[in-house]
Amino acid sequence: MTDLTANVSTPKTEAVEPSLHRVMGPWLLLLFIIGDILGTGIYALTGQVAKQVGGVVWLPFLVAFVVALITAFSYLELVTKYPRAAGAALYTHKAFGIHFITFIVAFAVMCSGITSASTASRAFAANLSTAFDLGLAGTYGVTLIGLLFMAIVALVNFRGVGESVKVNVLLTCVELTGLLIIIVIGLWAIGLGNGDVSRITQFAIAPDRTVFWSVIAATTLAFFAMVGFEDSVNMAEECKNPSGIFPKVLLTGLLITCAIYMLVSISAITLVPAEQLGEGETPLLKVVAAGAPSFPVWIFGFITMFAVANTALINMLMASRLVYGMSREHVLPPVLGKVHAGRRTPYIAIIFTTLLAFALITFVGTVPALGGTTALLLLCVFTIVNIAVLVLRRDTVGHSHFRTPTFLPVIGAICCAFLVGPWTGRDPVQYKVAGVLIGIGILLWVVNYLINRAIGRKPAEPTMETSGGPGPVN
Repeated sequence: MTDLTANVSTPKTEAVEPSLHRVMGPWLLLLFIIGDILGTGIYALTGQVAKQVGGVVWLPFLVAFVVALITAFSYLELVTKYPRAAGAALYTHKAFGIHFITFIVAFAVMCSGITSASTASRAFAANLSTAFDLGLAGTYGVTLIGLLFMAIVALVNFRGVGESVKVNVLLTCVELTGLLIIIVIGLWAIGLGNGDVSRITQFAIAPDRTVFWSVIAATTLAFFAMVGFEDSVNMAEECKNPSGIFPKVLLTGLLITCAIYMLVSISAITLVPAEQLGEGETPLLKVVAAGAPSFPVWIFGFITMFAVANTALINMLMASRLVYGMSREHVLPPVLGKVHAGRRTPYIAIIFTTLLAFALITFVGTVPALGGTTALLLLCVFTIVNIAVLVLRRDTVGHSHFRTPTFLPVIGAICCAFLVGPWTGRDPVQYKVAGVLIGIGILLWVVNYLINRAIGRKPAEPTMETSGGPGPVN
């Protein structure tokens, strides 16, 4: 008898791209968030904030925390509703369905992370040179060390998120140790009567500014120290039960970092007057020297070096996962969504973001300009996210998720948009740098659009399903 199945062709199955490892539980996620928020900002910007407001240096950090906390509630609703990589860009894509806006949001977030990481790598190189007296005063020496450091970060990132997060745990402990040293030195000095506690209520503002506008201007600087919590949503596909653990962990991380910032700020201004704290780029080293003259300052410099290293590692993790997630949403070319079969990491996205970081390390400017630009870009993104959470209320998903009170996204959108404007006293160079970056993004979008049109491929419509189910675990 003739086999009727002989002439029936077997349908070809599409190769399934490997999924990301789900290795992050609540404790690893908490350390990731704390380590991401703490870092270059608090170590470098305390003095610059003091220049704006004087002794009440803690107040702008508190205002920045409130704005960040309100926005975090919007992120919590969205990340538990759509627990996937890509973060703000994915939420924008789902809320508005306009690929141009989605691309610009993705590009802005990616640039903010890579710029922050590149700045941290240069700071790492400078601290390394100082700590070991290498005498690399020239630009090329610092640049070469920065490039080598970024290459090492890329290798750690490629090894896998499990290895990356373990390194993050170590570096987070190091940077926490540095800030705890400042707090202990401050409290010890206050207990011995060596500090001037009365400074924490003293304003020192420019003659042409009121107290309100001075605090606002300082908040635009302090906000750079509070960003980082939003990076964690890009790790959703590598978390165990993201919809369940994110609310408690993210809010706990924000509260812990706020408490640390308040204590560090109070300790710093108690021991060092505002005008001295605002001079130079190493304000916390002055606090150590003033409060504990016998403490080896080079040790604290070494700790600072590792603190900025942590900033670089986490930001590059975020940037690569963002590129991977947007590629899977068909907003960026599909090649960027490739996952390495052996390491199960988005290796093409890692290569792409690392090359961008190399360019920034080599060609782009100073820490204050880049740090301010990072905060500016993210405040624009946060404004859109706070609006997106309201738009997406009409969409329902098949699992329970966090829901923020409606008034919070409204307040968040208004506050973030307000802090973007030139009336805040923001350095104009930040708008120039941001304009150039967004201009590059628009150019890339046009090129990508023309390529897609030439090959007849359209970007996918925003998907409403999630990929937050169980996955492979290390």
